[in-house]
Amino acid sequence: MPPEFLGAIFFLIYLSMKIKAFFIYLFVIVILVNTFSQVDRVEPPYWWTGMHNPELQLMVHGKNLAGSDVEIDCDGVTITSVLTLDNPNYLFITLKFGERVKPGIFSVKLKKSGNLFASFEYELKQREPGSADRKGFDNSDVIYLLMPDRFANGDPSNDVVEGMREQIVNRKNRTGRHGGDLKGITEHLDYIIHMGFTALWMNPVLENDMDRVSYHGYSITDFYRVDPRFGTNEQYHDLCRLANENGMKIIMDMVFNHIGSRHLWMEDPPSSDWINFYPDYVRCNHRRTVNQDPYASESDRRLMVSGWFDRTMPDLNQRNPFLATYLFQNSIWWIEYAGLSGIRMDTYPYPEKNMMTEWNRRVLAEYPRFNMVGEEWSLDPGLVSYWQKGKQNRDGYRGNLPGLMDFPLQNALKESLLAEDGWDSGWMKLYETLASDYEYPDPFNLVVFPDNHDMSRFYVQMDKNEKLYRLGIIYILTTRGIPQILYGSEILMTHPKSAHHGDIRKDFPGGWPGDSVNAFTGEGLSEKQKAMQAFFKKLLFFRMNHPVLHDGKLIHYAPEKGTYVYGRFNDQETIMVILNKSVDPMNLNMERFTELVGDHRTGTDIITGQPLNLAKSIEIPGLTGYILELQ
Repeated sequence: MPPEFLGAIFFLIYLSMKIKAFFIYLFVIVILVNTFSQVDRVEPPYWWTGMHNPELQLMVHGKNLAGSDVEIDCDGVTITSVLTLDNPNYLFITLKFGERVKPGIFSVKLKKSGNLFASFEYELKQREPGSADRKGFDNSDVIYLLMPDRFANGDPSNDVVEGMREQIVNRKNRTGRHGGDLKGITEHLDYIIHMGFTALWMNPVLENDMDRVSYHGYSITDFYRVDPRFGTNEQYHDLCRLANENGMKIIMDMVFNHIGSRHLWMEDPPSSDWINFYPDYVRCNHRRTVNQDPYASESDRRLMVSGWFDRTMPDLNQRNPFLATYLFQNSIWWIEYAGLSGIRMDTYPYPEKNMMTEWNRRVLAEYPRFNMVGEEWSLDPGLVSYWQKGKQNRDGYRGNLPGLMDFPLQNALKESLLAEDGWDSGWMKLYETLASDYEYPDPFNLVVFPDNHDMSRFYVQMDKNEKLYRLGIIYILTTRGIPQILYGSEILMTHPKSAHHGDIRKDFPGGWPGDSVNAFTGEGLSEKQKAMQAFFKKLLFFRMNHPVLHDGKLIHYAPEKGTYVYGRFNDQETIMVILNKSVDPMNLNMERFTELVGDHRTGTDIITGQPLNLAKSIEIPGLTGYILELQ
């Protein structure tokens, strides 16, 4: 055999061995990848040392994790329990952190029959100094409420994100996505600050990977991920940090009652009782009175708490202790991660109420000076006050919630301004509603507002009567509580009377390239809009610089002939507010107000700068409000 032929044979044998070895190597790699990719989700994604609660529940998701033995080699970390519920794809691992635990990364190994089945790394971060002592929003603040999708588009490249279900951006579609994002808010944060607002509440920014109507944020599909069409977790963190550096507080909108129907839990729930009535759709009866009604049936109570808010919003079962802990930790994670100053909790009366009490206790244990406000859209102060911390309820329920949205006062303000004055109508409606503050343990921690993202804008409620609108805004910014203003109120944003949510939540002018009107710069605004913007700014800065309007005592006088008078006072300052909604001028005999006025002889209207002599009767023009700083 020729040497050349023999050499060719040896080369082919060598090559075949190499190829065989390559495929063997590739097979081993595939096996290893499959072995160590069994875990696809760990929540919370990381945690911090030095927390008040030394325990942490990890929810681990993967393929057939049930039956795993869990090992951790980290000084100061012990495993207190490893549990699987109905679904073998989940493990709930409870860790306890001792005094010796330090920040760092450690491995969590999952074994079956002594063999390594899967593993993942987990990180404990160092808490920032003073994070536990963070101060929440309070009645020194004025909150600006905006909807991220409708405020400003700072990054058109994330308008459509590959892989997400809703792919179309169309500003003409009232229920579609318009492209607003976190970058747009960050770029215009200075506008909000320079207007005089001190706190920012954004509607939910977490992932809503729904087929349609995903813009509003209330159908969450991932509790630990900012929706990519708004930006990233890092961008949210940076926005919060920038706001804090400029003296502005961030309030996060959270939802515990329900999820979006495209959440992983709908396809692969940790247990059969994770979602109420799963997999069937049973609609909530929305009878919020069952929590206080002594005659309510158990079936009505169950349907209120367990029924789905909407077909695309499955109801979470907060009676499941693992789900409850998941939600507790999620709140604390976002507070710590983003440096939040508050939480606004959506649909507060809908979840299991004892779980909500425990949520408040857990959060306040970590952050004693923090603040949370709940949405209880009822018009009876007795129903709203039921949830506030310190309320003594007949049924023995003790809520731990610091604050609530004051829907009764909002409704009373609207009706008072629109109705003719009578024995029990007009201003008397507002007067009597405020008198019901005896129902609340802490009425000064209620959030007061003329409107919000779920109702007709206040300007439309006032039939676009600018003078009535001004009276309402004066009231909101001078009464007790924490004022909240909906974006665009300062420029008289309006909509058709149909009150379609998509119309109420219009795009803020100037937030998109090519807008013919730019409210940020004033370009294209009408003189009326510019005047209203200046009016808001003057009131907001006056309120900011006068603590008497934050926590000063309040006194009010029964309305007469279309005029309502009240005052705010402390040892240093007295403010007198006069609201005349009659078309006719009103003469006020100042002797009636001696209790408020005292020895003061003059008062200067902060809106016009006009001084008034308080030693005699004063005349206030029709449809006019005075905010008098007494000297």
